[in-house]
Amino acid sequence: MNYGQRVQKNQKNEIWYEYCNFLGLSIDEYMRIQYRLFEEQISAWLKSGIAKEIIPGSFTQNMTVDEFRKKCPLTDYYNYADILLAKRSDMLPAEPVIWLQTTWEGGKHQIKLAPYTAAMLEVFKNNLMSVSTISSADSNKRTRLKNGDRVLFGLAPLPYVTGLFPHVFKEEIEFNFLPPVSEALKMSFGERNRLGFKMGMQKGIDVFFGMSSVIHYVTVNFSSMLKSGSTGSGLLKKITKMSPKMLFRFIHAKYISQKESRDIKPRDLFSLKSLVCAGTDTASYKSFLADEWGVKPLEIFAGTEPSIIGTETPARNGMVFFPDTCFYEFIPEAEVYKNIDDKSYEPRTVLLNELCEGGIYELVISVLKGGAFMRYRVGDMFRCVGSSGDPDTSLPRLVYIDRVPDVIDIAGFTRITEASISDVIRLSGVAVSDWTAKKEYDSQKRPFMHLYAEIDESRLAAIAVSAGLLKEHLETYFKYFDTDYHDLKKMLGIEPLQITIIKCGTFEKYTEYRRKPIRRINPASLDISDLLEFEKLGSNDTGRKGGG
Repeated sequence: MNYGQRVQKNQKNEIWYEYCNFLGLSIDEYMRIQYRLFEEQISAWLKSGIAKEIIPGSFTQNMTVDEFRKKCPLTDYYNYADILLAKRSDMLPAEPVIWLQTTWEGGKHQIKLAPYTAAMLEVFKNNLMSVSTISSADSNKRTRLKNGDRVLFGLAPLPYVTGLFPHVFKEEIEFNFLPPVSEALKMSFGERNRLGFKMGMQKGIDVFFGMSSVIHYVTVNFSSMLKSGSTGSGLLKKITKMSPKMLFRFIHAKYISQKESRDIKPRDLFSLKSLVCAGTDTASYKSFLADEWGVKPLEIFAGTEPSIIGTETPARNGMVFFPDTCFYEFIPEAEVYKNIDDKSYEPRTVLLNELCEGGIYELVISVLKGGAFMRYRVGDMFRCVGSSGDPDTSLPRLVYIDRVPDVIDIAGFTRITEASISDVIRLSGVAVSDWTAKKEYDSQKRPFMHLYAEIDESRLAAIAVSAGLLKEHLETYFKYFDTDYHDLKKMLGIEPLQITIIKCGTFEKYTEYRRKPIRRINPASLDISDLLEFEKLGSNDTGRKGGG
C-alpha cells in the first residue's frame, strides 16, 4: 500500500514510525548508519573514472572513512564540471536515471547538472514523505493528509530538484495540484503562482509547498489579490466560482476582518494542514507566515547536489539531517575565513557528533547511494543549536544561516560573487574605483544587496554620478549578466540593489588606518559603520578609536 491508501486504512501511527523513526536515533546509532553507508559509497566511488580525476595516483578501494577523509581533498563544482556537464555516465559510480539542473554563478557559468541514481530517488521519496508527515502531524503525531488534498505548489518544475516533488507524490498520495502539473509545465513561474492562488480561492488550499520568498510575496499581496475585481460584476464573478464551503469561509472572513478593522488574512479563508518552506532567508519570513496562515511553517533544506537533507522536527526549533542522504562534514567558521583569505589553505572538517552548540559551520557533503559528489562544498552555512530541549529527538539540530560569506544570495534566486560584481562594473564602464557589497534587509525583512562604491574623481568630469544613476546603470548590466536577478523585481517585488556613494580615497585611507582591508563581500557590520564614520569625520581624524 502507498501512503494515501495507508491513511485510508487509518494506519497513521505506522506511518509516523516508518517515516519519522530516524528522529529517535541516538547520536551513536546515527553515526553508525552514516559510517556504514559512506563505506559502501567510498568502495563504489573509488572504482569510477571521476574518482581518478579527483584523486590521481594509486589507492586502495577498501579505505576506511577516516583514511578517505585524509586522502580525498575538499571539492567544488569545478572538480566535476567537465564530466557532469557532458553527462559522462561512464565516469560515474552508478548509472543515473535523471539529470537535474540549477544555477551556477550568474553570467560566468550558467548551469550545474547533477546525476540522480534510482537508489538516490528512493531515498528522496522516503525523505519527502517524512517531511510531509512531520509538517502535517497533529499533537498525537498522526498525519492529517489524505487523498484529494489540494496543494498550492510554489516551487520550480523539472529539471530543478523541486520538480521531483509532484512526481514522487503521484506514487504515494493523490494530491490535487493547483494548477495541475501538466498545465503548470507550460506556464512561467509567475503565471503558475497566480493561477494556483486563483484556483485555491475557488476550491480551497490544504497544503502549501514553496520557496519562502515566494510564499512571503503571495502573502504580502494577498489583500490586493482579493480586492482586484472586488466590486460590481468582478466580485459577483469571483463569488459564483467559489465552492459553497469557500463561499461560507469568504463571508465569515469578511465579517471577522471588518470586526477587527483589518484586511482579510489567508488564515481567515484557508485551514492549512501543512506549510512547508525552503530557501535562503527563510528565518526572516517564518514568524510573519505563521501569523498570516495560522500554522507554523516547517523549514526544510534541499539542493540540487545534496537532494533533501534536512527537516525541522514538530517543535520547529532546528533541522535534523536525514542519515541516509549524504555523509556530512562541517567546516568551522574560523576555518572558512582562513580559506577565504588564503585559497591554498585546506580547512579541517568535523563530523555531526563533534559539533559545538552555538558553533557556525559550512556544510560539506558526500552523496550516498551512487552519487557523484564527494567531500563537496555545498556553499551553505549553519549554526548548531544543540541536541537538548526537543522532545522528539536527541540529535544535533541545525539552523540555516545563509550562503558562505563570499556569496550574496538574495531570496534564493541569485548568487552574487566578487567576480560577478567586478565583471558588471567593468562591463558597465561606470567609474567605480573601489567598493564593498553586503547583504542587508529592508523594513519588511526582504533581502537586498547594498553596494558601497567609491567613484574615481579623475572621471567625474566626464559623467554625472549620483546613487540613482549609478544604480540604474549597474542594474541594466546585472539583468544582462544574471537572468535570475531580473526575477527578483518581476516576481517578488524585491528591490535587489541599493547604492551608497563613498568619498573618493576613503577605502585606501581607511585600509591604511586599520592596517587591514575591508572584505569585498559581506564585510562585518562594524567595518561598514566604521568606514562610514571614517568618511563622515574625515580621514585626518587619527584620534578615533579602533585604529592600529
